[in-house]
Amino acid sequence: MREAPAKAPILVANAGSSSLKIRIFDSSGATLFTGVAAEIGGTSQLVLRGQSRTAALADHAGALSALLDAARADGFDPATLGAAAHRVVHGGPDLTASCELTPDVLARARAAAALAPLHNPPALAVIAAIGRAWPNLRQVACFDTAFHATIPEIGWRYALPDLPETRGIRRYGFHGLSYASLAARLPSASGVQLPRRLLAAHLGNGASLCAILDGRSAATTMGYSPLGGLTMGTRTGEIDGNAVLDLARRVGIERAAQILNRESGLKGLGGASDMRVLERAETAKATFALDHFVHWAVHHAGAMIADMGGCDAVVFTGGIGENSARVRAGILDGLAYMGLAYDAENNAAGARRLDRPGSPIMALIHPADEESWIAEEARRLISHAA
Repeated sequence: MREAPAKAPILVANAGSSSLKIRIFDSSGATLFTGVAAEIGGTSQLVLRGQSRTAALADHAGALSALLDAARADGFDPATLGAAAHRVVHGGPDLTASCELTPDVLARARAAAALAPLHNPPALAVIAAIGRAWPNLRQVACFDTAFHATIPEIGWRYALPDLPETRGIRRYGFHGLSYASLAARLPSASGVQLPRRLLAAHLGNGASLCAILDGRSAATTMGYSPLGGLTMGTRTGEIDGNAVLDLARRVGIERAAQILNRESGLKGLGGASDMRVLERAETAKATFALDHFVHWAVHHAGAMIADMGGCDAVVFTGGIGENSARVRAGILDGLAYMGLAYDAENNAAGARRLDRPGSPIMALIHPADEESWIAEEARRLISHAA
């Protein structure tokens, strides 16, 4: 017999363009099962309990089936699920909060797929696969763009004419689930009240900054797509529109997209997209790539701070933000004009302070955990609607 939805386990699915990660949480928030399918459609891998093995995974529906089979083998019965919750990268201009997947919401999410062609279709494929397997299971979508719905129009609108051809081309912002989780959880994790003017840095293979003013997004560095803003693992970050047009004329649109999204950033400058590899390499190219990452993070931080009218705290999250003391030190050194005194010896992750006592600006680390936040959002929605 299925448990009441508010108490039953929740499956969280995080679908990438060629990957799928699932986590199953019980009602207390503890993880019951974790599994990852990678390189879907190619030389696929299943990663379970830290061990990887090859698998034939033609598409995301097949990957979901394989992961659920692994969950069964691990002793979990998917029939006991109370809901499934999904990270959907793009909600478009209309879906600005997490919501239960009704037919209308699903239609809007499909319409937004054109704005995130690498990410929304896989999420929608997983949603459809779960719907076929359990037609009565409630499903929730949590949108990476939703947290940035509070950015004022003057901040999200490009200076484009209002034409049919330009509609929908605007700044949306991403990493919203990470920032929403951070804003909600930082006070209890750090023991300090949420700073009024918080500069949040989600630094990983994808990287962005967010100006969080009074707990709400006031500005962010990513724009129409996750390509804009900071130097990233394989993405260029900020680049002039005419340079993009010129590159597309030279090599074609598809090849230009490949270069801009998958061959640039740290990989293009230093030969590797992994910051850990670059830090170990200590070659001139690797050092330049690392310095480029830091420089443009500091550069864009100035704009975020200006949009808030100052800064009371800086918080780092994401794989690089949590684990690279060298990057954190470089960024904080670049922000030293604000009076921040950085304590290089205090580098442990876990909502820890990095600044010295008496510094007018706090610096903290906060671990990212988007999946558990998605589970919380889903449970809130289901409990409220019950």
